[in-house]
Amino acid sequence: MRVVIRYFFRTLRLILTPFVLLSEKLGGGKPLQRSAEEQKQVDAACEHLALYQFKTCPFCVKVRKQIARLNLNIEKRDAQHNPTHRAELEQGGGNVKVPCLRIMNDDGSEQWMYESGDINAWLEQRFGQAG
Repeated sequence: MRVVIRYFFRTLRLILTPFVLLSEKLGGGKPLQRSAEEQKQVDAACEHLALYQFKTCPFCVKVRKQIARLNLNIEKRDAQHNPTHRAELEQGGGNVKVPCLRIMNDDGSEQWMYESGDINAWLEQRFGQAG
């Protein structure tokens, strides 16, 4: 019975994957506009951020849409197919759970933020104001 359930969900994932990726491309909206100087400052702040994600995870898509909407250049790391990124996530964050935003603080410490809603709220609070 477990095998049947496993194959059912694998098949379902295969069927839904194109729709999840298509929703990311179509539902992004217009990116936030900033002056060149403001965007340069935002880009510098984003150098200290990395998003650990799976390409077809709907919660990761939600965070990537927020990143696109806020016009952020955050490095995206594939924790599903890249064993190095997966090991970094497990060792640093404690779980292989996505999405996870790694925040490098100015003092050299790291913060690992899980949950798409928390990540999106933090990004909005930190980068959502333009002009």
